[in-house]
Amino acid sequence: MISRQLTFVNRSGESLAGSLGLPEGGAIRAYAMLAHCFTCGKDLKPFSNLSEALAARGIGLFRFDFAGLGGSEGDFSRSTLSANVADLVDGARFLSANFAGPKILIGHSLGGLAALQAAGGIDTVSAVVTIGTPANPGDLGEKLARTREEARLGGEASVTIGGRNFSLRKEFFEQLEATRVDGVLAHLDKALLVLHSPFDEAVGIENAGVIFRAARHPKSFVSLGRADHLLLKPEDALYAGEVISAWAGYYL
Repeated sequence: MISRQLTFVNRSGESLAGSLGLPEGGAIRAYAMLAHCFTCGKDLKPFSNLSEALAARGIGLFRFDFAGLGGSEGDFSRSTLSANVADLVDGARFLSANFAGPKILIGHSLGGLAALQAAGGIDTVSAVVTIGTPANPGDLGEKLARTREEARLGGEASVTIGGRNFSLRKEFFEQLEATRVDGVLAHLDKALLVLHSPFDEAVGIENAGVIFRAARHPKSFVSLGRADHLLLKPEDALYAGEVISAWAGYYL
Protein backbone atom coordinates (compact mmCIF):
# COMPACT_ATOMS: atom_id res chain seq x y z
CA MET A 1 0.00 0.00 0.00
CA ILE A 2 1.13 3.53 -0.78
CA SER A 3 0.33 6.02 1.96
CA ARG A 4 0.06 9.75 1.25
CA GLN A 5 -0.08 12.32 4.04
CA LEU A 6 -2.55 15.09 3.23
CA THR A 7 -4.19 18.07 4.91
CA PHE A 8 -7.36 19.98 4.20
CA VAL A 9 -9.10 22.96 5.77
CA ASN A 10 -12.59 22.51 7.19
CA ARG A 11 -15.35 25.11 7.17
CA SER A 12 -14.13 26.44 10.53
CA GLY A 13 -10.73 27.25 9.05
CA GLU A 14 -8.95 24.42 10.89
CA SER A 15 -6.30 22.35 9.14
CA LEU A 16 -7.08 18.65 9.47
CA ALA A 17 -4.41 15.97 9.06
CA GLY A 18 -5.26 13.06 6.80
CA SER A 19 -3.79 9.91 5.31
CA LEU A 20 -4.74 8.31 2.00
CA GLY A 21 -3.97 4.64 1.49
CA LEU A 22 -3.71 3.70 -2.19
CA PRO A 23 -3.23 0.42 -4.07
CA GLU A 24 0.38 -0.20 -4.96
CA GLY A 25 0.78 -0.34 -8.72
CA GLY A 26 -2.86 -1.17 -9.41
CA ALA A 27 -5.92 0.62 -10.66
CA ILE A 28 -8.18 2.34 -8.13
CA ARG A 29 -11.73 0.97 -8.20
CA ALA A 30 -13.08 3.55 -5.80
CA TYR A 31 -12.33 5.77 -2.83
CA ALA A 32 -13.64 5.25 0.69
CA MET A 33 -13.56 7.53 3.71
CA LEU A 34 -13.34 6.62 7.40
CA ALA A 35 -14.91 8.26 10.43
CA HIS A 36 -12.86 7.10 13.41
CA CYS A 37 -14.13 6.37 16.90
CA PHE A 38 -14.52 8.84 19.76
CA THR A 39 -11.12 10.21 20.97
CA CYS A 40 -9.35 7.88 18.48
CA GLY A 41 -7.45 9.06 15.41
CA LYS A 42 -6.47 8.14 11.89
CA ASP A 43 -3.20 6.48 12.95
CA LEU A 44 -4.74 3.79 15.14
CA LYS A 45 -3.18 0.52 13.93
CA PRO A 46 -6.50 -1.24 13.18
CA PHE A 47 -7.36 1.57 10.76
CA SER A 48 -4.02 1.12 9.00
CA ASN A 49 -4.77 -2.61 8.71
CA LEU A 50 -8.23 -1.82 7.36
CA SER A 51 -6.67 0.47 4.78
CA GLU A 52 -4.18 -2.26 3.79
CA ALA A 53 -7.00 -4.74 3.18
CA LEU A 54 -8.99 -2.26 1.09
CA ALA A 55 -5.95 -1.16 -0.93
CA ALA A 56 -5.19 -4.79 -1.77
CA ARG A 57 -8.60 -4.86 -3.46
CA GLY A 58 -8.28 -1.59 -5.32
CA ILE A 59 -10.00 0.74 -2.85
CA GLY A 60 -8.26 3.86 -1.57
CA LEU A 61 -9.13 4.80 2.02
CA PHE A 62 -8.98 8.42 3.17
CA ARG A 63 -8.89 8.79 6.93
CA PHE A 64 -8.26 11.94 8.94
CA ASP A 65 -8.15 13.19 12.51
CA PHE A 66 -11.26 15.03 13.58
CA ALA A 67 -10.66 18.58 14.79
CA GLY A 68 -8.72 18.72 18.04
CA LEU A 69 -7.28 15.21 17.74
CA GLY A 70 -3.99 13.80 16.46
CA GLY A 71 -2.33 16.09 13.94
CA SER A 72 -5.40 18.25 13.35
CA GLU A 73 -5.95 21.78 14.54
CA GLY A 74 -8.92 22.70 16.71
CA ASP A 75 -10.20 22.48 20.26
CA PHE A 76 -11.51 19.01 21.08
CA SER A 77 -13.65 20.39 23.89
CA ARG A 78 -15.81 21.95 21.18
CA SER A 79 -16.33 18.56 19.53
CA THR A 80 -19.90 17.53 18.80
CA LEU A 81 -21.51 14.96 16.54
CA SER A 82 -22.59 17.69 14.13
CA ALA A 83 -19.03 19.05 14.00
CA ASN A 84 -17.74 15.58 13.05
CA VAL A 85 -20.43 15.30 10.37
CA ALA A 86 -19.34 18.66 8.97
CA ASP A 87 -15.70 17.52 8.93
CA LEU A 88 -16.70 14.41 6.97
CA VAL A 89 -18.60 16.46 4.38
CA ASP A 90 -15.63 18.84 4.07
CA GLY A 91 -13.24 15.89 3.76
CA ALA A 92 -15.38 14.42 0.98
CA ARG A 93 -15.29 17.74 -0.88
CA PHE A 94 -11.50 17.79 -0.58
CA LEU A 95 -11.26 14.23 -1.87
CA SER A 96 -13.62 15.03 -4.76
CA ALA A 97 -11.63 18.11 -5.76
CA ASN A 98 -8.23 16.39 -5.69
CA PHE A 99 -8.92 12.73 -6.48
CA ALA A 100 -12.51 11.47 -6.80
CA GLY A 101 -15.55 11.56 -4.56
CA PRO A 102 -15.82 8.78 -1.97
CA LYS A 103 -18.17 5.96 -2.89
CA ILE A 104 -17.97 4.25 0.49
CA LEU A 105 -18.33 5.85 3.93
CA ILE A 106 -17.09 3.77 6.87
CA GLY A 107 -17.71 4.69 10.50
CA HIS A 108 -16.35 3.00 13.61
CA SER A 109 -18.19 3.22 16.96
CA LEU A 110 -19.52 6.81 17.38
CA GLY A 111 -17.92 7.50 14.00
CA GLY A 112 -20.61 5.23 12.58
CA LEU A 113 -23.27 7.68 13.72
CA ALA A 114 -21.38 10.53 12.07
CA ALA A 115 -21.08 8.48 8.88
CA LEU A 116 -24.80 7.73 8.81
CA GLN A 117 -25.64 11.39 9.23
CA ALA A 118 -23.02 12.63 6.76
CA ALA A 119 -23.99 10.18 4.00
CA GLY A 120 -26.99 12.24 2.93
CA GLY A 121 -24.78 15.26 2.37
CA ILE A 122 -22.25 13.47 0.15
CA ASP A 123 -23.75 12.78 -3.27
CA THR A 124 -20.98 10.43 -4.42
CA VAL A 125 -21.51 7.96 -1.56
CA SER A 126 -23.47 4.85 -2.55
CA ALA A 127 -22.59 2.57 0.38
CA VAL A 128 -22.25 3.09 4.15
CA VAL A 129 -20.57 0.76 6.65
CA THR A 130 -20.89 0.86 10.43
CA ILE A 131 -18.47 -1.02 12.69
CA GLY A 132 -19.34 -1.51 16.36
CA THR A 133 -21.73 1.42 16.30
CA PRO A 134 -24.13 2.21 19.18
CA ALA A 135 -27.84 2.37 18.37
CA ASN A 136 -28.63 4.62 21.34
CA PRO A 137 -25.82 7.19 21.62
CA GLY A 138 -27.44 8.79 24.65
CA ASP A 139 -26.96 5.57 26.64
CA LEU A 140 -23.44 6.35 27.87
CA GLY A 141 -21.08 4.22 29.88
CA GLU A 142 -20.68 4.92 33.61
CA LYS A 143 -17.60 7.11 33.19
CA LEU A 144 -19.11 9.33 30.48
CA ALA A 145 -22.43 9.45 32.33
CA ARG A 146 -20.64 11.02 35.31
CA THR A 147 -18.89 13.47 32.99
CA ARG A 148 -22.24 14.38 31.44
CA GLU A 149 -23.71 15.29 34.81
CA GLU A 150 -20.65 17.40 35.67
CA ALA A 151 -20.86 19.15 32.26
CA ARG A 152 -24.55 19.88 32.80
CA LEU A 153 -23.74 21.63 36.05
CA GLY A 154 -20.58 23.45 35.00
CA GLY A 155 -20.91 23.66 31.23
CA GLU A 156 -17.74 21.57 30.74
CA ALA A 157 -16.08 18.57 32.39
CA SER A 158 -12.98 16.40 32.01
CA VAL A 159 -12.74 12.68 31.45
CA THR A 160 -9.74 10.35 31.21
CA ILE A 161 -9.84 7.86 28.33
CA GLY A 162 -6.91 5.64 27.46
CA GLY A 163 -4.65 7.58 29.81
CA ARG A 164 -5.43 10.92 28.15
CA ASN A 165 -7.51 13.75 29.54
CA PHE A 166 -10.30 15.24 27.43
CA SER A 167 -12.64 18.13 28.11
CA LEU A 168 -16.22 17.86 26.92
CA ARG A 169 -18.94 20.49 26.89
CA LYS A 170 -22.58 19.95 27.68
CA GLU A 171 -23.44 20.49 23.97
CA PHE A 172 -21.62 17.25 23.14
CA PHE A 173 -23.90 15.25 25.41
CA GLU A 174 -27.04 17.15 24.40
CA GLN A 175 -26.50 16.27 20.75
CA LEU A 176 -25.92 12.61 21.52
CA GLU A 177 -29.09 12.41 23.59
CA ALA A 178 -31.08 14.09 20.81
CA THR A 179 -29.81 11.71 18.12
CA ARG A 180 -32.30 9.06 17.04
CA VAL A 181 -30.66 6.43 14.88
CA ASP A 182 -33.99 5.14 13.58
CA GLY A 183 -34.80 8.64 12.32
CA VAL A 184 -31.44 8.90 10.55
CA LEU A 185 -31.85 5.45 8.99
CA ALA A 186 -35.37 6.24 7.80
CA HIS A 187 -33.89 8.80 5.43
CA LEU A 188 -30.77 6.89 4.42
CA ASP A 189 -30.95 6.20 0.68
CA LYS A 190 -27.66 4.29 0.53
CA ALA A 191 -26.80 0.62 0.86
CA LEU A 192 -25.86 -0.26 4.45
CA LEU A 193 -23.50 -2.87 5.87
CA VAL A 194 -23.54 -3.43 9.63
CA LEU A 195 -20.39 -5.03 11.06
CA HIS A 196 -20.31 -5.97 14.75
CA SER A 197 -18.71 -8.53 17.01
CA PRO A 198 -20.68 -10.64 19.50
CA PHE A 199 -17.66 -10.19 21.80
CA ASP A 200 -17.67 -6.40 21.70
CA GLU A 201 -17.68 -5.40 25.38
CA ALA A 202 -17.80 -1.66 24.71
CA VAL A 203 -20.88 -1.65 22.46
CA GLY A 204 -23.04 -4.78 22.75
CA ILE A 205 -24.08 -6.84 19.73
CA GLU A 206 -27.73 -5.93 20.40
CA ASN A 207 -26.95 -2.48 18.98
CA ALA A 208 -26.29 -4.03 15.58
CA GLY A 209 -29.71 -5.67 15.66
CA VAL A 210 -31.45 -2.37 16.38
CA ILE A 211 -29.60 -0.61 13.55
CA PHE A 212 -30.22 -3.44 11.09
CA ARG A 213 -33.93 -3.66 11.82
CA ALA A 214 -34.39 0.11 11.55
CA ALA A 215 -32.56 0.37 8.22
CA ARG A 216 -34.22 0.07 4.83
CA HIS A 217 -33.00 -2.30 2.14
CA PRO A 218 -30.49 -2.82 0.67
CA LYS A 219 -28.87 -3.76 3.97
CA SER A 220 -26.55 -6.51 5.19
CA PHE A 221 -25.16 -7.69 8.53
CA VAL A 222 -21.91 -9.58 9.08
CA SER A 223 -20.61 -10.78 12.43
CA LEU A 224 -16.95 -10.04 13.22
CA GLY A 225 -16.41 -13.30 15.06
CA ARG A 226 -14.44 -12.89 18.28
CA ALA A 227 -13.11 -9.41 17.53
CA ASP A 228 -12.87 -6.77 20.25
CA HIS A 229 -14.37 -3.30 19.86
CA LEU A 230 -11.22 -1.71 18.43
CA LEU A 231 -10.33 -4.65 16.13
CA LEU A 232 -6.91 -4.75 17.77
CA LYS A 233 -5.99 -8.16 16.35
CA PRO A 234 -4.67 -7.56 12.80
CA GLU A 235 -6.67 -10.45 11.38
CA ASP A 236 -9.93 -8.86 12.54
CA ALA A 237 -9.30 -5.50 10.86
CA LEU A 238 -8.05 -7.25 7.72
CA TYR A 239 -11.16 -9.44 7.65
CA ALA A 240 -13.38 -6.37 8.01
CA GLY A 241 -11.61 -4.79 5.04
CA GLU A 242 -12.07 -7.92 2.94
CA VAL A 243 -15.78 -8.08 3.75
CA ILE A 244 -16.29 -4.38 3.00
CA SER A 245 -14.54 -4.55 -0.36
CA ALA A 246 -16.47 -7.66 -1.44
CA TRP A 247 -19.82 -6.30 -0.29
CA ALA A 248 -19.32 -2.79 -1.66
CA GLY A 249 -18.24 -4.05 -5.06
CA TYR A 250 -21.87 -4.50 -6.05
CA TYR A 251 -22.60 -0.82 -5.37
CA LEU A 252 -19.53 0.76 -6.97
